[in-house]
Amino acid sequence: MTLTFQERIEYVRSRIASAAERSGRDPVDIRVIAVTKYVSLETTRAALDLGLEHIGENRWQDVQAKWEALHERGTWHFIGHLQTNKVKDVVGKFAYIHSLDRLSLAKEIEKKAAALGIVQDCLIQVNVSGEESKYGLPPEELHSFAGQLRDMPHIRVVGLMTMAPLEAEAEATRPVFRELRRLRDELNAGGTLGYEAPHLSMGMSGDFEVAIEEGATWVRLGTILVGKEA
Repeated sequence: MTLTFQERIEYVRSRIASAAERSGRDPVDIRVIAVTKYVSLETTRAALDLGLEHIGENRWQDVQAKWEALHERGTWHFIGHLQTNKVKDVVGKFAYIHSLDRLSLAKEIEKKAAALGIVQDCLIQVNVSGEESKYGLPPEELHSFAGQLRDMPHIRVVGLMTMAPLEAEAEATRPVFRELRRLRDELNAGGTLGYEAPHLSMGMSGDFEVAIEEGATWVRLGTILVGKEA
């Protein structure tokens, strides 16, 4: 049986609520980012019409038409690898950048945000799994990198992001999510940033329930939520 868009949303919300209950959390503390990179402008509009407030995209060249049509609606998250030469297109348009992972990128974001007179909210991407195919800082470099960001007043780090390996069983991703939470807690306890970074952006269609059980505050859901179009 094929579910309607509204039914998929309700199905996902029920699974989020169950995962939150299992871990003693309030579902209100878990926000869903609808990853619309594989769907059309019309489907993205429908997502907003149905009450999905947060939209996630990976590449400016793919999202530009959607953003220009719909940017006044919802909150936009840049969740893909960000090239330094694309910073000019992203800063000031996306409320959150989830993929801050190197000093050269931070310097470009700082420069552009300063020119616009804004503070750009970012999450530091950490490659917890160590997979060569994944972007992100090695965990052991997190504290030194965060310390360098203290000198960039137009960047505000609001949390950490990671991508878990694609596993046949979602349970196998638990150590990755648990470690990101530990790193976030350690970063906050150490006062490296000079302020607390509350968020954990982790969990996708195949493993979001495990991520929630381990403390995710943002889950990035594509196929299971908005579907996938040719």
